[in-house]
Amino acid sequence: MSVQAFRLVCASGREELPTGVQIECLECSGHDLYLGTTDCFVFHLLLVEENSIDPAGLSLIQQTDHPNTSFTITRQGQKQLGLKKPVCELRAASALDRLLVLCDNTIILLCSDTLEPVPGTKIRGAVSFTLNENPVSGDAFSVEVCLISSKRRTVQIFSVGQEKVQLLREVATPEQSCAIAADGHFLCLALSSRYVTLNYNTGHCQDLFPYPSEQKRPIIKRICREEFLLAGPGGLGMFATVAGISQRAPVRWSENVIGAAVSFPYVLALDEEFITVHSILDQKQKQTLPLKDGVILQDFEGRVIVATNSWVYILIPLPLEKQIQDLLSSQRVEEALVLAKGARQNIPKEKFQVMYRRILQQAGFIQFAQQQFLEAKELFRSSHLDIRELISLYPLLLPSSSSFIRTHPPLHEYADLNQLTRGDQEKVTKCKRFLMSYLSEIRSTEVANGYQEDVDTALLKLYAEADHESLLDLLVSDNACELIDSAAWLEKYNKYFALGLLYHYNKQDAAALQIWVRIVNGEVEDNTRPDLFEYIVDFLTFSKDPQLVWQYADWVLQKSEQVGVQIFTKRSSEEEHQNSFSPDKIATYLCKYRHALIMYLEHLVLEKRIQKEKYHTHLAVLYVEEVLSLKSTDPSEQAELEQLRTRLQILLRQSSLYRVLLLIDKIKGTDLHLERAILHGKLEEHEQALEILVHHLKDFAAAESYCVWNSQGKDKPYRQHLFQLLLSSYLSPPSLDNSLLVAAVDLLNNHPTEFDAVNILRLLPENWSVQLLCPFLAGAMREHIHAIRMSQIAVGLARAENIIYKQQKLSMKEKPVVLSEKKFCHVCRNPFQEPVFVKTPDCHIMHTHCATNQHANSSLSGHLPNPSKRT
Repeated sequence: MSVQAFRLVCASGREELPTGVQIECLECSGHDLYLGTTDCFVFHLLLVEENSIDPAGLSLIQQTDHPNTSFTITRQGQKQLGLKKPVCELRAASALDRLLVLCDNTIILLCSDTLEPVPGTKIRGAVSFTLNENPVSGDAFSVEVCLISSKRRTVQIFSVGQEKVQLLREVATPEQSCAIAADGHFLCLALSSRYVTLNYNTGHCQDLFPYPSEQKRPIIKRICREEFLLAGPGGLGMFATVAGISQRAPVRWSENVIGAAVSFPYVLALDEEFITVHSILDQKQKQTLPLKDGVILQDFEGRVIVATNSWVYILIPLPLEKQIQDLLSSQRVEEALVLAKGARQNIPKEKFQVMYRRILQQAGFIQFAQQQFLEAKELFRSSHLDIRELISLYPLLLPSSSSFIRTHPPLHEYADLNQLTRGDQEKVTKCKRFLMSYLSEIRSTEVANGYQEDVDTALLKLYAEADHESLLDLLVSDNACELIDSAAWLEKYNKYFALGLLYHYNKQDAAALQIWVRIVNGEVEDNTRPDLFEYIVDFLTFSKDPQLVWQYADWVLQKSEQVGVQIFTKRSSEEEHQNSFSPDKIATYLCKYRHALIMYLEHLVLEKRIQKEKYHTHLAVLYVEEVLSLKSTDPSEQAELEQLRTRLQILLRQSSLYRVLLLIDKIKGTDLHLERAILHGKLEEHEQALEILVHHLKDFAAAESYCVWNSQGKDKPYRQHLFQLLLSSYLSPPSLDNSLLVAAVDLLNNHPTEFDAVNILRLLPENWSVQLLCPFLAGAMREHIHAIRMSQIAVGLARAENIIYKQQKLSMKEKPVVLSEKKFCHVCRNPFQEPVFVKTPDCHIMHTHCATNQHANSSLSGHLPNPSKRT
């Protein structure tokens, strides 16, 4: 598919030139057009550009090359050079007001306006010549002319001024050259069968590639600094640098190419029938213009002129912007982007950025319409697309409060997604999935900067409609969802739990809880959270609004006392010091919820370890009442009863803060004997407690356990007394009950170290054998021997310490201390008045009172002196 890059406009005809004149060459400089003819005439014409529309209202590119531009030519003058050969080449040096003409191997210098020859400025023996567009001399009042000598295989470099011509350098070539182009120190030459580059400063010659001898004539065209376009073999236009490499792929043109021109980003080639236009950027052929009998194609300062023997035409480039838009209209996105990038060097930076960004956005929508989502996403990102342009394609996704209006002129031709997809629901679904993915990616980036509400609201709506799991993640993170629109949308799709999260994020916790309570009560249906009741409890637990917590406390506890009480037990310690959630207030409130009250008191007593008698007593009383209630109402719940009694017994054992007498009155007359024994133990009434355990309950293990836990942390006499009481209750009064005797033997054998063996042996019946008491006797003897040995060790250590003290004292007495007027106290620095002093282990001497004070200060500061260092 072609691109309309140029428009061919006729600029002259026979009326501007005499009959029979044939154009051989041409040159254009500004508005001046020069024609060289076969009969040795040079014509000076004025090229006038005419626009049918005032360029004031056009873009930058359109102002330069408007598609309605036309040209007219007016003859200014002519000159017959007096020779019978055709004019071969023309080159204008506008800075010098001179025109260089090659005719009959001679370069003649003419005045640009009058076409009169400049005396003494002819250069003879030239086959072809060119002007160096990148001269190295830097002289603004001369031009550098590079010509091929006709007499010998050389290239000559001349400096041409307004009135004189000077030969600068002559360089030999490997063969006779037939075509030349110049750039700086480099010449590109066409030899008899190959192209070369030549550095005329160093003489280095670099081969490029051959060209077929049957080719009409070689073509060399400088396209930019140190790069040339050459007509290569096989109908290829080859790009070559002065280093002999090609940085661009070749363009394929006709094998009978006559001329070439460059109008960035295009290369134009002329053959006998057509002008073909190729892109330098992607080397593809973009346009073909028919033209019969064309003989010349050249570019002059961005203007491309083509001529036949009789006619002159101008190739007017259409605005790049229009070309790009035409490509986009044809959905040729890649070509449009390549052309847009290539236009960068012709447009001011700021204007190019604006234009290029819009082109990228248009290309993105084209890819989006074709469901090329990865490509579309990349184009949207790189073009910094206002994300609302994309969201606005989806009906109702933008919040109602949005003031967004689409860009004008529009970036695409679609009213909405339904028009784009033509009602295909599968395509609609894919487009929504793409937008969902894209919005989730950019919502935390600069792309969404300033449009966070539009992005998050659209994303919420997409998530809700698609029942997407990320809906909740969006609502529990920082978001800018518009409340009214989002709430209506969530309710439309029955996302009531998410609706509650939305209200919570917008600090409307009362509304959130109202929604969630309706879900739990079955008033509305939403299965998002099967554990929603537990979630509500957690929400209330961490809520900082006391009024809201107390408002829903009854509802929560009525649903489940066991779970609901967590709104009080899991609160932070700081809140417990506030009046709204003080333990007294909560305990009073929970009186109507017995199980919750027990759990709360357990939290205070067992977990928080609050040392207040009323909480300990209250909990113990509730345990007792609950145990008695279970015994009287539901005896079948034996497991629950045993568990509750165990908790009661643990509390009675571990706590010392409850009111013992009150609890004894509570359980008087009941069968809670073990609990009563524990309470008697708290009153140090061990005989009564053991009486209950041994004679009423006959629970010997409990009796033994009673002695163990009651003696924990007590001294040895206390422990011995307690165990001896238990042994006495087993042995007296004398009984024929073997179970008591067995329990007594087990007690002695299991705890031999807890008894005074001498006293115990006096109490035991005489008929008991030694073998029966063997474990007890062995343990008692072992304990006795251990105690003797430990005392012996202590005595030995004391004796050793005493010997060390004596040795230190003797060593200090061996060295005499001489007091004189030159001796001073180490502490007060005063002399000694009497022969009384204290000497330290490090040989310092001091007054006795100074030593006493120093010792006292050391003791007060916690640094006691080492006893081994005392004197």
